[in-house]
Amino acid sequence: MPDLLGVTNPVPGHNDNNVNRNIPTSPSDTRVQNAPDLNRVSRSDNRTERQDTGDSGGSQALRYDSNFAAFLQRLMGTPGMAESMSRLFAIYQGLVVSSGIEEGTAQEMGALLNMLKMDQSQLGKFLLSQMSTGTRFGGALFAILRDAYSASNSETTRGNILQFLKKYSDYTSTSHLQGNMLRGLTKLTRAIPASWGSQLLPMVSELEGKLNAGDRQGALKLLQGTIMPFLSGYTSKTNDMGLSRTLISMLALDISRYENGSEDGLLQAFHQLGSSPGLKERLGGLTDEALLRLVNSNSFARAAEGDQFAAKLAQAAHRALQGGAGQEVQEAFRNIVSAFLVNESVHMPLNHILLPLEWDGKMVFSEMWVDPDAEENLKRGRGNQENTLRFLFKIDIQGLGFFDMVMTCQGERVDIQLFCPDRVAPFSQLVQGELSRILTDNGLTAGSVQVQRSDRPLTISGVFPKIFEGESSINVKI
Repeated sequence: MPDLLGVTNPVPGHNDNNVNRNIPTSPSDTRVQNAPDLNRVSRSDNRTERQDTGDSGGSQALRYDSNFAAFLQRLMGTPGMAESMSRLFAIYQGLVVSSGIEEGTAQEMGALLNMLKMDQSQLGKFLLSQMSTGTRFGGALFAILRDAYSASNSETTRGNILQFLKKYSDYTSTSHLQGNMLRGLTKLTRAIPASWGSQLLPMVSELEGKLNAGDRQGALKLLQGTIMPFLSGYTSKTNDMGLSRTLISMLALDISRYENGSEDGLLQAFHQLGSSPGLKERLGGLTDEALLRLVNSNSFARAAEGDQFAAKLAQAAHRALQGGAGQEVQEAFRNIVSAFLVNESVHMPLNHILLPLEWDGKMVFSEMWVDPDAEENLKRGRGNQENTLRFLFKIDIQGLGFFDMVMTCQGERVDIQLFCPDRVAPFSQLVQGELSRILTDNGLTAGSVQVQRSDRPLTISGVFPKIFEGESSINVKI
C-alpha cells in the first residue's frame, strides 16, 4: 500500500516498477496468499474474503463478508462479565486507597459497593429497574406491533412497522446522540491541527447552545450546512486519514440518526401505521399527543433516568480507564465494557441483565439472559398455547464458585437445570428440593428440576441456538 500511495522515498538508481513482474505465481507457493487457481477452490490463508478461515495456528482473521458473522465471532470471544465483575469488586472490597489507584476511583467503587448491599425487597426493585432499563420496546403499543408483525404476510405492513421502530429508536436516543456529537467534535478540535481546530471550536460552542435550547432544526442546519462542509474541506486539503477520519465518520452517523429521530418524523411514521390493514383498529385511535406522552414517559425512559448503578459504574470505568487505576483493574473494566458493547448489540435478540449484589455478607455476581420468544407459537401454528420463555443465569457466589442455571417457563410451569461447582455437588438433592419449594411457595408449578455438577460453563449458543442459526437476526452484508 505505501508503494501505491507513493509515500516512500525512492532509492537512487533503482526502479522497482518492474520488480516481481517476471516471477511466476504458483498456487503452491506459501509466500503468496490466496493464489488464484482456476481448477480448484483457493485454500484458506490468514487474509481472505471469508471470516471463518484462518491458519493452522488458530489465528483470528478479520471477517469481511458479514457484520453479523463478525458479531458472533466477537460474542464467542468475549470474556465472562460476571467473572470480570467478581475480580474487580474483590480488588476493591474493603479498599479506600491503594497503590496504583487514585482516591477518586476508590471513592467511586466504594459508592458502588454500598449500592449493592440489599435485602429481598431491594433486590426485587433493583431487578425490575434493570429490566426496564434494558427493554426499550416494552409496553402495550409494542406488544400490538409485535403481534401484527408476526401475523402479517404483507411486506408493506412489516416495512411500516420497522420504519416506525427505527424512528422511535432514534427519537428516544436524542440526548445520547447530542452528547455523542458534542464529544466527537470536542475530540476533533484536538485531533486536527490547531489552525483548523481554532476555527472549529466556535462552531462547537454554537452547536451546544442550539442543542441546549432544543433547537433541532437550527442544530441540523449548523451541522449539515457549516460543520460537515468545513470538515470535508479539511480532509480534502490535508488528506488526513488518521483519528480525524474515524471521528468524522462517527459524527456523520450520529447526524443521520439525529435527523431521522425528529418528532415530526416519528409522527409521520406512526400515521403510516394507520394505513396498514387491521392496525388502525388495534391502535385504538391513539392521538399524536397521546403517543408522545406514551413515548416520553414509558418505563424505559423513567428507568434510564433513575438508573444510578449504571451511571456510577460508567463513572468508575471512565476514571479507571483514564489512568486512575492499576493494570489489573483497567483490564477488568475493559472486559466489562467490551462485554456490554457486544451483549447490547442490535443483533442480539435477547435481554441481558447484570445483577451484582451483596447478600448475607457474601458478594454475588449474576448475569441473566432472557429469550422472551423461545418458541414463536404464531409461526409454529400452535394457536393459543402459552409462549415459552427461557432464562440463562451465570452466577458467581463468593466462597462457593460459579453456577449455571437454565430456567424454562411456560405459563405457571417452570423447569430448572442447575449446574453447580464441585463443593456443592454432594448436596444436589437438598438444593433440588429447595428449588422446588421456592417455586411452589411463589405460586408456580415445579416441572423438571435437576441439579448436577458442572463439567464446563454453558455457552450462550448452546442455550439459545436460534441466535447462531440466524432465525431472529439480520445478516448484514458489506
